[in-house]
Amino acid sequence: MTAPPTNDPEPFAYEPPDPERPASAAPTEAELEYQSLAKGDSVRPDPYAAWKYRAFSLFSGGFAAALIGGQIQSAAVAWEIYSHSHREMDLGWLGLVQAIPVMLLALPAGHVADKYDRRTVVMIGQAVAMLCSIALAFLSHSAARGAISYQWFYLPLFISSAAFTFNRAARHAMLPALVPRSAFTNAVTWNSSIFELSQVIGPNLGGILIAMQYKSGQSLWLAYCLAFAGQGLYLIFLAMIRILPMAKPVRRHTMDDGIASGIRFVWRTKIILGTITLDLFAVLLGGATYMLPAYAVKVLHVGPIGFCMLRAAPSVGAILMAALQAHLPPMQQAGRVLLWSVVAFGLATIGFGLSRSFIVSMLMLFLTGAFDNISVVVRHTLVQVLTPDEMRGRVSAVNNVFIGASNELGGWESGATAQMFGLIPSVVAGGIGTLVVVGLVAMIWPQIRRFGSLHDAAEGG
Repeated sequence: MTAPPTNDPEPFAYEPPDPERPASAAPTEAELEYQSLAKGDSVRPDPYAAWKYRAFSLFSGGFAAALIGGQIQSAAVAWEIYSHSHREMDLGWLGLVQAIPVMLLALPAGHVADKYDRRTVVMIGQAVAMLCSIALAFLSHSAARGAISYQWFYLPLFISSAAFTFNRAARHAMLPALVPRSAFTNAVTWNSSIFELSQVIGPNLGGILIAMQYKSGQSLWLAYCLAFAGQGLYLIFLAMIRILPMAKPVRRHTMDDGIASGIRFVWRTKIILGTITLDLFAVLLGGATYMLPAYAVKVLHVGPIGFCMLRAAPSVGAILMAALQAHLPPMQQAGRVLLWSVVAFGLATIGFGLSRSFIVSMLMLFLTGAFDNISVVVRHTLVQVLTPDEMRGRVSAVNNVFIGASNELGGWESGATAQMFGLIPSVVAGGIGTLVVVGLVAMIWPQIRRFGSLHDAAEGG
């Protein structure tokens, strides 16, 4: 499984976009566990191996800039919409308009990532996202003057979600082409850490900008311009990446190449079906992120900086849990760990819903991120290692429909229930619903309860 020895990393660091090679799901830290076990390698890995490759450094630097800008934008648009309307349902619509493109386009996006130049697909997606950020800056400026309704914000958000759906599928497939196999899992770890770190930095920068601009009655155009700049930097870095030839994988002709083949594979593989269903409903019912502007104002009585600190808290928990998992021995009872982590996620969600203290609320959100990170590692690993390589793009697309849309649909569900029953009952009921889902999944798919080591999946155990 190790790349051929060489003094020059370049021949093994890159590969061309290949229509015969399917896209892969976003790799996770758990692949480090799988590959190191399979090799039986006891040598301590180089923690900075991936950064020795120029392509990965460019890719990750640009990705970080785009993610931070995107988080600034996300925080700004949520705060601005709620400040205009003071209605929880409008935060729910914010989730729905971003969920619809994922549900409609995730399967075609996986097919496109299998068939076309992945870097080009990502670059087109970034260019569309940049135009949407500029549109949001214009709309923010116009809404602050009363020239237009804030409801126009939903249109560029819908378009950018569609672009990111294609972007995500192609981007996930690019990572294995940027480093040799020997450094791949290190790249996975850093890529995941960059994602979570951006979820901490971006919202806090957004909170500072909101506090500076919105209190004085100005628009939040600067937040959207920073998102434009971050996405533009990513676009430039992508254009600088060189992708050199590698040997093509052997093509299997026994598998169905249709878009729907991913759905059929997931339906037949019950442990994958069970784990992604668990994650879907846990996030759908237990996600409180979209209601944070309302919680900050109505329940905790904190301003925009407090709101953005709340928004960043789950990612702080996820970062620390990821670091802890990287230093712990491999999971031997991964199925039970998965189920109990979702139970803990639900309990922390209930605790957040009942809290009236800013500190306690921060702690509960911190715990939701930490426990969610465990379930993400287990689920992504199972999807990766149980799926044949030639099916991975389409199975990843199915996974994106389940998981990618669940956060946004959860926002819509939270907004609707908050509007009907009240903000606090909405969050608490969602946490209780998460606990019910864990029990049902454990009964319907007993394979999850019995599943042991993640390495067993890699060997078909």
